[in-house]
Amino acid sequence: MGARLKTGLWVRAVLRRISSDGTSAMVLKKGDEDAGAVLIVLTDRSGGTGVLREDGSGWTRVDATDAASVDAYLERQKQYDPDLWIVELEMRDVSQPIERTLGSRRLDLDEEA
Repeated sequence: MGARLKTGLWVRAVLRRISSDGTSAMVLKKGDEDAGAVLIVLTDRSGGTGVLREDGSGWTRVDATDAASVDAYLERQKQYDPDLWIVELEMRDVSQPIERTLGSRRLDLDEEA
């Protein structure tokens, strides 16, 4: 696995960029500044919800689409990983693909494997 940006730096940059687009963004749980994993909770005003998790160089949607299943998933993950960051984004529509706009913490995306 290649080098990664420090998690705290990456989260602050994403929050600033997302907020500048008019999306509400906040840290629900602050993890390890250097190497914590990140989960992103997506919510919208119509009650839609979802969770994204890091998957190598991108993001994958977790199979949790209602508030109860999202809460249960987050609680399990917090038990497994005390260094975990949880970020919430309030979007117009959680079904829209935001994964591509989040980018990756990997620094070696241009290098060939």
